[in-house]
Amino acid sequence: MVNLVEAQKPLLHFLVRRAGLRQHTVDVDGAGTVITFWVPKDKPTVRDSAAEATTDKKPPLPPAPAKKNDRPAVVLVHGFAAEGIVTWQFQVGALAKHYDVYVPDLLYFGGSTSPSTDRSPGFQAECLAAALRKLGVGPCAVVGFSYGGMVSFKMAEAHPDLVRWLVVSGSVLAMTDSISEASLERIGVSSSAELLLPDSVKGLKALLSIATHRKLWFPDRLHRDYLEVMFTNRKERAELLEGLVVSNKDATVPVLPQKILLLWGENDNIFNIELAKTMKEQLGEKTMLQSISKAGHLVHLERPCVYNQRLKEFLASVTATENPNPKQ
Repeated sequence: MVNLVEAQKPLLHFLVRRAGLRQHTVDVDGAGTVITFWVPKDKPTVRDSAAEATTDKKPPLPPAPAKKNDRPAVVLVHGFAAEGIVTWQFQVGALAKHYDVYVPDLLYFGGSTSPSTDRSPGFQAECLAAALRKLGVGPCAVVGFSYGGMVSFKMAEAHPDLVRWLVVSGSVLAMTDSISEASLERIGVSSSAELLLPDSVKGLKALLSIATHRKLWFPDRLHRDYLEVMFTNRKERAELLEGLVVSNKDATVPVLPQKILLLWGENDNIFNIELAKTMKEQLGEKTMLQSISKAGHLVHLERPCVYNQRLKEFLASVTATENPNPKQ
């Protein structure tokens, strides 16, 4: 029987290609760590440069510095329940008209993998930063959702030369003991894996119910097909969840130089708006918080038009100093 979720992928990929992106795989370390991406089709990639070097009998040149007429780069970092292009399917087309959009799959999502046993968000951040540098991405805006937000915070802290601006939705600086316990108690589950790694139609329905403001209905077959396609590498992903939690005494608030937008669903039941308000105070005056009404944790999917407009307004404002004529 045809998997309905898998069957929709060719259409989604067609639309993403129409928006100007193509698929590419980056060998991060030469030791088996690879990250799959959707990248701008008119930008040279690592493989392209290597092919040119072989033809010309010369070593590949380092990435050229950004030029004044280069479009700003935007990196979209997905959450835990889907790979990159599925998570950001409503944002890619809206952003690709005026920005160079990069959509990675984090390790153990999509085609990305690593032989390393490190499951921390810091390791994800280091691998993603290395891959972006190999792609020639210079100072960029990073948009992180949920788990991807935690990875994005780590990357912004460790690589401020790469991450110039940051947008985060439905996430926290770090998953501390207290935040984890309070969130799980509020939601009514015993562990993060129970919520984020469902193995049944009932479990997936519960996740969607918690993650959305509007109550959605899909046939059971679609839930089963989604579980089969999107929840692969279950062992590694369970280890990623274990690697998220840090003790309260070890948690620190980083000093981030970036301008930051916290773009939140007002009715987020996983990381509620009060957590976002606290985080804004912790991060300081360079951080803004905007909430979107009638939207839950999956704010970018529930209200994509409003989300995209807020996102584009922020990107236009922060990139205006480098591009005096930003477009919407």
